[in-house]
Amino acid sequence: IERGIHWGFKIQTLLVLTGEYLDILAISCDSFDEDTNQTIGRAQGKKSHLDNLFKVREWCRKYKVAFKINSVINTFNVDEDMRENITKLNPVRWKVFQCLLIDGENAGENSLREAERFVISDQQFQDFLDRHSSISCLVPESNQKMRDSYLILDEYMRFLDCREGRKDPSKSILDVGVEEAIQFSGFDEKMFLKRGGKYLWSKADMRLEW
Repeated sequence: IERGIHWGFKIQTLLVLTGEYLDILAISCDSFDEDTNQTIGRAQGKKSHLDNLFKVREWCRKYKVAFKINSVINTFNVDEDMRENITKLNPVRWKVFQCLLIDGENAGENSLREAERFVISDQQFQDFLDRHSSISCLVPESNQKMRDSYLILDEYMRFLDCREGRKDPSKSILDVGVEEAIQFSGFDEKMFLKRGGKYLWSKADMRLEW
């Protein structure tokens, strides 16, 4: 659903049909500057990424679905001040990721994308977090926190181990079952809890004022 902002009308249709049962909708927004979005690759032709973002926010209010924003901090947005717009959007959760390189996916000879030019230092990431420390819903994820704290399945139902900076697949859970396959996932449960992976996500429990 995080890619849904590209679907426009389809998101509204989704919320009309499933809003009663949908707890939370996450949308990616890496910048509140249209030129930066063009550079990063968040553009949708002549459509405004930001106009669509605010539309989706209003739809979430209308259909009573909790609203979450994900932002990847990189070379092109690391100096941006997003406080005003994040405050206006008022998400229940703002996940702020440090741009992470994964060999074979966005780095290396056979990668699908080239993200080396987007990479920032740990200090640059911390400076961004310090600038936005007044935003109470901000949940930061540095490269260290992110790399091993997710359980990722590919299309073959294999867990992907990212500990070596690439996605090494386990055997499929369809062949060996979850208990055996998960042993090769590289999952760090302690880091998962440390980064706030376990949180209140049910809109009924959030008791939001729509």
